Amino acid sequence: MVAEAERTEQFRSRVTECPKPWWISFLKTVTWIPAGIAGGVGILCLARVISGWTADTTPFAMIAFAVLSGIAALAGRSVHLAFSNRLEVFNRAFEAASEALLIVTRDERMAYANGAFARLFPGETEPPLDRVQRALWSDAEAQEQFGRLRSCAAAGARATATISLHVEPGSSLGRFRISVDPITGHPEYRSWLFKDITEIQEIETAINDERCQLSDLLDSVKIGFYSVDSNGCFQSINETLASWLGTSVREMTAGEAHLHEFLAIAPADGAQPFEPFAAKSAGTHHAEIMLRTRRGDAVPAWIGQSVAGSGRELRTRSVVRDFAPERAWKHALKSSERLRRCFANAPVGIALLDNYGRFEEANRAVGDLFGTTPENLRGQELIGLLDEEDRGRIAAKFAAAANGHPDPEPFEVRPRRSKDRTMVVYLSRLDDSLDTKPTLAARSVVEPENGLTLHFIDVTEQKNLEIQFAQSQKMQAVGQLAGGVAHDFNNLLTAMIGFCDLLLLRSPPGDPSFADIMQIKQNANRAANLVRQLLAFSRQQTLQPRILDITDVLYELRHLIERLIGENIKLDVVHSRELGLAKVDQGQFEQVIINLAVNARDAMPSGGTLTIRTADIHQDHELRRGHELMPAGDYVLIQVADTGVGIPKEHLARIFDPFFSTKELGSGTGLGLSTVYGIVKQTGGFIFVDSRPDQGATFEIYLPRYYLEEAGPAVRADVGETIVLRDLTGQGTIMLVEDDDPVRIFGARALRNKGYKVIEAKSGDAALDLIRNTDETIDLLITDVVMPHMDGPSLVREVRELHPQMKVIFISGYTEDTFRQRLDSDSGIDFLPKPFSLKQLATRVRDALGVGLR
Repeated sequence: MVAEAERTEQFRSRVTECPKPWWISFLKTVTWIPAGIAGGVGILCLARVISGWTADTTPFAMIAFAVLSGIAALAGRSVHLAFSNRLEVFNRAFEAASEALLIVTRDERMAYANGAFARLFPGETEPPLDRVQRALWSDAEAQEQFGRLRSCAAAGARATATISLHVEPGSSLGRFRISVDPITGHPEYRSWLFKDITEIQEIETAINDERCQLSDLLDSVKIGFYSVDSNGCFQSINETLASWLGTSVREMTAGEAHLHEFLAIAPADGAQPFEPFAAKSAGTHHAEIMLRTRRGDAVPAWIGQSVAGSGRELRTRSVVRDFAPERAWKHALKSSERLRRCFANAPVGIALLDNYGRFEEANRAVGDLFGTTPENLRGQELIGLLDEEDRGRIAAKFAAAANGHPDPEPFEVRPRRSKDRTMVVYLSRLDDSLDTKPTLAARSVVEPENGLTLHFIDVTEQKNLEIQFAQSQKMQAVGQLAGGVAHDFNNLLTAMIGFCDLLLLRSPPGDPSFADIMQIKQNANRAANLVRQLLAFSRQQTLQPRILDITDVLYELRHLIERLIGENIKLDVVHSRELGLAKVDQGQFEQVIINLAVNARDAMPSGGTLTIRTADIHQDHELRRGHELMPAGDYVLIQVADTGVGIPKEHLARIFDPFFSTKELGSGTGLGLSTVYGIVKQTGGFIFVDSRPDQGATFEIYLPRYYLEEAGPAVRADVGETIVLRDLTGQGTIMLVEDDDPVRIFGARALRNKGYKVIEAKSGDAALDLIRNTDETIDLLITDVVMPHMDGPSLVREVRELHPQMKVIFISGYTEDTFRQRLDSDSGIDFLPKPFSLKQLATRVRDALGVGLR
């Protein structure tokens, strides 16, 4: 209490000593004037009362004036007391303040200082600012800042500085924020305020340290953090995310980097920059997106974030996970798994052996080759699984490879359990030292440091194909020979049949030589059938489809089939009533039935039954059998069934393949069923097969049904040649070009007998000269295909340039296909195969010249 009283008295004395403002002196003067006036009036009134009232004196006025004067005096005294109390409140407030307050004049004399200043800077006699200067000691920076404050105070300007004060050198008093301000309305005074901010700075330092630690933590984790405003501008970002994006934290937070610059797919117009992986509403959102780095690389990422605020105050708190390492790791695992699967499921056998030739790893293909599982192969010696004849040779190769000298050439081996299987083996030495970075799959499969690597390739099928190819080469050579022989035979047979026809024209049936001539012609026709079989064997015969009754064809073939299948096999032919017609080549169709009958015979070595059925079939919908798709429609069905051993299920899909045969070597060529399939498909039909082991096989041939009433009269006339022409004579000039003299002589005589004028030529060159040098109109050119120097197609091309509209008939012992491909798009050419009869020649000429029926 004593100290407080002393401080109050000191404050009053300082206030008394301090120059007072003019308005305070004026207020005091004003408050005491009414009191003086009231006193004077009272004395005056007292004197007048004592001396007595005059007639013009008003006592009431005098009394009122005196009362008012007293009231004014009391009011002045109240104002003075209120002002004193207010000063007392200001004094106590300044004294209770924790900040040091100092008021000095312009020349730095102290006008007022509160207790906090006195405690902070003791020294009654020393000027206040010098006491502050002394607390700076030798701190050059603080001295400089305080000097700047004193200069600003002298100039009447405001200034602030943060300065460290010291009790003594090396002992810190604390950090103070010192501010100097001029007092408004009193330019001769300056106010100094000293605020202790030591604790605040310590708290700020701790907060900054924690922020730095948190920032270091966020920068060190492998997760990205960022925040953007409503414009997509980055407000903060950690070092991890900045490095992912190929930039720096300083660049990203400088105010020019926007989020949409780093999106692989930019946001749509009008969308928020952090869409589409965050909604506008508050809450937590996440999505997978693709980020684009400064280098242009795409980074798959997952972003989870929350949105805070709205409008300009909108901010995001976002977390980013880089999926690239995770996906690379998954890709590596996937690649390893794929490599393991490739090893396990490779179609080529792969095995790893130790130096002693024992299996350590093997894939499924190796197990299949040796008839076991890869697990059962582990630990077994490969030598023991091979054929005894191969063991010595293979053991020597293994020994050389184990010593570091593997033979690079592949070698063949045969497994012990199946000697008919052949494998080619590639042997190499496994050396891990060559693999600097083995893959995960390689480490999981290959554990030993060295050993042997073997690759097995099953070449059994290749060996069989080589045998079949050699067989086909022989067949092709025989076929070519047969084709050439057939051509020569056709020329001979043409002359034989033709001259027989000429003799028959002069020999009536009652002539003794008629029977001999007919015998010669019949044998020539049989020879012609034999030639056709040779062409069919060499697959050089052109199909000549005719509208046939299948029942009649099978009836004629019955006796031939019975002779082919033998006596221990029963033939049963079941015909459908009123069977429809089919348009096929009769000879080729007969070949199909004969091939199927022979196959059935071979499938029934102990005898059985061969059944041939026919029927009309209406197919309402498309029928799919394997890879074949038979359209809906009407068909003629020919079914050939046997009761033999049947066809194994695994062979059904291959029985129509060329050179495929289940018969023993030398018992078949493998061409029979492939020929059957080709003929049926060329005819426009379909063939299917069903079979069960020990229950026989059934072949079903579907031929498109032909309706005679829907065709024209010319087509109906082709059915079995039932319509016979009454007259084959004609008129016109024909050039006959044939290098074989007998054929040319027969043809010329036959045509002349029918009324035609014939010009003969022995070669193409001679025929071309005759055509160029004759003025006679040639109506038809008949030429052989194969001739020396200039062949038939070359002659026709030259003639077309001279006479584009000239009609042409080719005659040849070869098939039509051999020359058609050399005629380009010229389709106005007819073909007559050798051998031909006089009637066939005359009919073809009549058709070519367009002579109508008579």
